[in-house]
Amino acid sequence: MSLVALSFTLLFVIITMLVSVWQKLDLEKDIAIGTIRSAIQLLAVGYVLQFVFKSESILFIVAIICIMIIVAARNAAQRAKGLNGIEWKVIISIVTMVVLMMGLLLSLQIIEATPQYIIPLSGMTIGNAMVACGLFLTQLKREVEASKGEIETLLSLGATARQAVQEVLKRSVKFSLIPTIDSMKTVGLVQLPGMMTGMIVAGADPVEAVRYQLLIIFVFTCSSAITSMILSSLCYKSLFTKDFQLKQW
Repeated sequence: MSLVALSFTLLFVIITMLVSVWQKLDLEKDIAIGTIRSAIQLLAVGYVLQFVFKSESILFIVAIICIMIIVAARNAAQRAKGLNGIEWKVIISIVTMVVLMMGLLLSLQIIEATPQYIIPLSGMTIGNAMVACGLFLTQLKREVEASKGEIETLLSLGATARQAVQEVLKRSVKFSLIPTIDSMKTVGLVQLPGMMTGMIVAGADPVEAVRYQLLIIFVFTCSSAITSMILSSLCYKSLFTKDFQLKQW
């Protein structure tokens, strides 16, 4: 795509801003800031990846993945500011997932051990895990508030902290997987995913593009489930005081 053609895509942003003005939504500033930030961030990442791909340094690869994890964890942790150490728990959950996913992909030789494969796949799985963590924590807060009486009753009857919130954790994990599962059910019928579309536009064989997209879908599903379940196991104790009483968020 030429720079001229790319500049024409700003028309979509302008149309969106005009609609916002027309409907008095007051979103023009946010749209403008988002447009500028996304352009700068993506251009910067493009040049960084170009350098890393040429150098093929393991240290650079690890550094980029670590930055992705930290940013993702901080964003997801915003959903549960009242929980002690929640950011570290999200980081541990995502790191565990990335190590497991990349370990399987590389050991089974599903992908090549090159920056061109490792960084994009890590980025996509980390981003997907971030969404799952955010949804889990959001729903966990709602479930705890709605089930406060039930949890306290179970505690008074001698249940452990884990037993008292077991159903709450299960419902929260299920909620965090809804987007991923719904996407699996409708992929190819309602939408053509981004990676597959990008490969086809770039001239790749559609069947080959489908194979890579299936890889992404299966990895996304596993990474979301693993991350949410690990996070649920790590964070439930933070819901209680030392005396096993529910904390106020």
